[in-house]
Formats: sequence, structure tokens, C-alpha cells
Amino acid sequence: MKRLVRFYYAASHLPECLAPALDLGLRLFLANVFFKSGLTKIQSWDSTLYLFSDIYQVPLLPSELAAWLATGAELGLPVLLVLGLFGRFAAAGLFILNLVAVTSYYSGLSEAGINQHLYWGMLLSVLLIASRGAWSVDARLERKL
Repeated sequence: MKRLVRFYYAASHLPECLAPALDLGLRLFLANVFFKSGLTKIQSWDSTLYLFSDIYQVPLLPSELAAWLATGAELGLPVLLVLGLFGRFAAAGLFILNLVAVTSYYSGLSEAGINQHLYWGMLLSVLLIASRGAWSVDARLERKL
């Protein structure tokens, strides 16, 4: 019985070798979502400015500044996320952006849209809190330093 228990515990750690692949997959998935949103914003800047001034209710910021900040974050932070360069900073920034997006446009979102933002927030939380990013620039820099 003791052998069986030892085997079980040894085998139960095997999926951990997939952690770097899962981490990279999450980073690529989330970067794709946010980067495409940023591209949409710059494709029609007039529409983006209209949305931020008349539809979204971003607190504390002038609408044009909010549009610039959101677009810059959606285009820049995903690149950092894919590279795994300042990965936790990028995940935190996208988490905050996602949170602001949901709160500023909550009444205009369907239940599916709210759930989508919730899922993105949970996945970003995983990257922020539990990610080791073994396949990242951060990991290489950390080893060198």
C-alpha cells in the first residue's frame, strides 16, 4: 500500500511539467484578445473617441485621455505579455483595464459579455498571481541576474 501511495504522489506531480506551456498559452490567448481590441480602436479613431465621450463612463479621466490610455495599453501590454517581459506588470495592467471596461460600460454589456470579461479577469489573475513564466524573457533575465 505504501508503494502505491508513493507512486500516486510521484505521478500526481507529472502534469506540473505542462505549467510553462499553459502559462504561454494563457499569455498568447489574452494578448490576442486585447491586441485585437486595440487594433479595432485605431482603425476608426473617430468612433473610438465617440464611444469614450458618449457611451463609456470612464471615471476620473477626460474621455480623450481615457481613449488614448486604453488604446495604448491594449496595443503595448499584450506585446509584453507575449514576450513575458515584465509579465506580471502587463497582466496587472490588463486586469485593471478589463476592470475599468466592465465598470464603465456595465449597463451596455450582455450577460455573455460580462462573463467574458470575468473569464479574462480570472485568467489574468492566474498570470499575475500564480504564473512562473518559465518560457519568458523575465525568466531568462532573472536567471542571468
